[in-house]
Amino acid sequence: MIKVSILIPCYNAEQWVSQAVESALNQTASDCEVICIDDGSTDRTLKRLLAFGSRIRLETGPNQGGNQTRNRLLELSRGEWIQYLDADDYLKPEKIRNQLSDLLSNEQPDVLFGDVLVETTLPDGRVTQEIDPIPEVDDAWQLFCRWGLPQTGGYLWKKSALNEVGGWNIKQQVCQENELLLRLLKAGKKFLRTPGGDTVYRIWSDNTVCRRDPLRTLRTRYQLINDAVEHLDRTDKLPASRARTVAQSKLQLAREAINYDRDLAFQIASEVQQIMPAFVPDADRAFTSTYRFAYRFLGFSVAEQLAQL
Repeated sequence: MIKVSILIPCYNAEQWVSQAVESALNQTASDCEVICIDDGSTDRTLKRLLAFGSRIRLETGPNQGGNQTRNRLLELSRGEWIQYLDADDYLKPEKIRNQLSDLLSNEQPDVLFGDVLVETTLPDGRVTQEIDPIPEVDDAWQLFCRWGLPQTGGYLWKKSALNEVGGWNIKQQVCQENELLLRLLKAGKKFLRTPGGDTVYRIWSDNTVCRRDPLRTLRTRYQLINDAVEHLDRTDKLPASRARTVAQSKLQLAREAINYDRDLAFQIASEVQQIMPAFVPDADRAFTSTYRFAYRFLGFSVAEQLAQL
């Protein structure tokens, strides 16, 4: 029987935390423990957690930040596999059982991942739900460079793999799970796509770490992708398929950056030409047929001017 530790860092989440914990306790997988840390909340989060009594393991302390709290939760865990769950998100009952089912037919994966269901609260109070699909690519490196791997709750992590790479980086302020994923990839850990859609990721505020400062997030994303490319190039693991993925990802990043930092956008766009001089992006939501035509024959600057018009 496989034991799973569901780890919930909690900070000022009184509105959501009870549903998060209930969803962890209601997992149909047979051997799960639920561990929560109240990270110095100043609202009624701790009161909500205390109401669960002995059904959960609970630790409290002064505010340390998300990554340090996740590392402490990892220390407290007794499971072979780890489910991280943010206190404002929740799991459907079959989430862990569905992902573990693939372990019976596959050899020694270190990270299991699946699609996440995004639940968005609109300004008028309406709530929408939509699957954030992972691209149909089997190569985890390509998924990383495309920024196509899921949000934190969409994984099951092997505890030994997390410990081997040193857990969460307490100095990483944004793109925290992406930085961890990159270290796991560099360490040669095996990623396996599994059934998904059973993790619900809530978007209810613009005051999150990654949304408060979009330029900082873009710069960090750019640095992490460059770090991945340098590693692949250094280890002779950058074939044409991965190089094309990097070019596509960087051009999309340039399109996003132009709204915040034009110099950065044009720097990234020039790197695309260095990677693949004749590159034309594949069609997707960021690249319409009109944009692709303009980019191919007129270049990034003119394509962006036409897009603005």
